[in-house]
Amino acid sequence: MNFGGNAAFEQADLRAEQEREAAIAAASRTLRGPGTMQCEDCGGDIARERRLALPSATRCIVCQTMLERSRV
Repeated sequence: MNFGGNAAFEQADLRAEQEREAAIAAASRTLRGPGTMQCEDCGGDIARERRLALPSATRCIVCQTMLERSRV
């Protein structure tokens, strides 16, 4: 029997879990951070309502929407 294969799968699972946890921690830090008054993409003002709803916003709603649609 070759149990070495199982160890490799377990190691891969552990690594994937560590990467997921690191990504979640990074996203959490980003959301806790301060946003900006101007969009990092177009330089336009970020609407007051958006900044109130999402204080960590760094993009205006138009640029954020385009970014999210481009990722699909």
